[in-house]
Amino acid sequence: MRVLKFGGTSVGSVENMIQVKDIINDQEKKIVVLSAMSGTTNALVTISEYIKTRDTAKASARIDALEVSYVHTIQSLFTNEEVLYDVQEYVQDIFYYLRATTAKTYDQFIYNTVVSYGELLSTYIFSAYLRQEGIKVQLLPALDFMRIDRNNEPDNFYIRQNIHRIIDELPAANIYITQGFICLDVDGEVSNLQRGGSDYTATIIGAAIRAEEVQIWTDIDGFHNNDPRFVDTTTPISNLSFDEAAELAYFGAKILHPQTVMPVRELDIPVRLKNTMAPTSHGTLITNKVHGEGIKAIAAKDGITAIKIKSGRMLLAHGFLKKVFEIFERYETAIDMITTSEIAVSLTIDDATHLVPIVEELERFSFVEVDQQQSIVCLVGNSIIYHHQTHKLFQILQDVPIRMISYGGSHNNISLLIHSDHKVATLQRLHTYLFDNVTA
Repeated sequence: MRVLKFGGTSVGSVENMIQVKDIINDQEKKIVVLSAMSGTTNALVTISEYIKTRDTAKASARIDALEVSYVHTIQSLFTNEEVLYDVQEYVQDIFYYLRATTAKTYDQFIYNTVVSYGELLSTYIFSAYLRQEGIKVQLLPALDFMRIDRNNEPDNFYIRQNIHRIIDELPAANIYITQGFICLDVDGEVSNLQRGGSDYTATIIGAAIRAEEVQIWTDIDGFHNNDPRFVDTTTPISNLSFDEAAELAYFGAKILHPQTVMPVRELDIPVRLKNTMAPTSHGTLITNKVHGEGIKAIAAKDGITAIKIKSGRMLLAHGFLKKVFEIFERYETAIDMITTSEIAVSLTIDDATHLVPIVEELERFSFVEVDQQQSIVCLVGNSIIYHHQTHKLFQILQDVPIRMISYGGSHNNISLLIHSDHKVATLQRLHTYLFDNVTA
């Protein structure tokens, strides 16, 4: 059995839903994971913010606008009056529940419940559409088997036991539709796997059922060797290792959720990235196999804060780094890059939520400098730190002020920290040097 995940754009219009139906209707058994229809999650997040600020009028107006868009979609999608009536009732119920939340006191549960409605809507609508088209399909509610533990990690034993039980109890079908992103927490309350978590859902399920392959379908034909939003001449990469894909996803490649490969890499379950709009294209196949050497791709991650922490002594005292890291651990703030000298340590974070108290604690025993509006430009490839051409990349960055360099921490990754104002020019310059000027 395979697991196929389709993103919000893939189910964002009637035409795209028809395309997805044609892709999955091949008589093979599969689990299909769906995101919310494009734009829905952003709208629900906005609604939850209005609820939080008790702006009922704006929340209600945004709910009304979202409901209208769904009414138009289902009226265009369904030709069977009986199925249409059933879907209309379900959609009306969801928006009734959504409106009811505007009168409640805001908390994390309200937020998680509100944002879960997007996936509940898309899966119900799409599974009903498949039934209308005569396809054997069953809805597999994610909240019946997808759960995280107290560390917000997948409860793999619970997931594996319950997904198999539910499938066995359902009538036979070729296609099982389930929600990405949403889950229960350890207390049985509605939670989620964070933005982009539908990819993660797909590989968690893939590992649970020992799938032969997990496919992630989006609106682009796999990983590209640079960000196509900023570089015109990018090309797709046909093969990547799990390590390479994980580096690219973590450091900014938007096509894949950073945690996606973790559940399946140890089981050696391939992950294939495909384009819903061009289903015959090869896409990118991610496996444990390594293909080629040298730099394969470039990615960039914005919203980075750089912190330089200088010891009050001439040399770093014993225990200095331990004190530094304990502060970041206490505030649950992950560190991306780190460099050290004999008197200072520089590091980066991508979550500045607790920046002020972190700096206050650091300043008790060190001098601290903070630089915001930074970007990490990451170059990825198999064993690139050993490749004989890699050192030349620095020659073309003479005009770009580099704040930090991370080289050697991973065999597959070299990271440069620059001001975000220089990001686009750096991506374009690196691409021209590394890929456009390559000769046979």
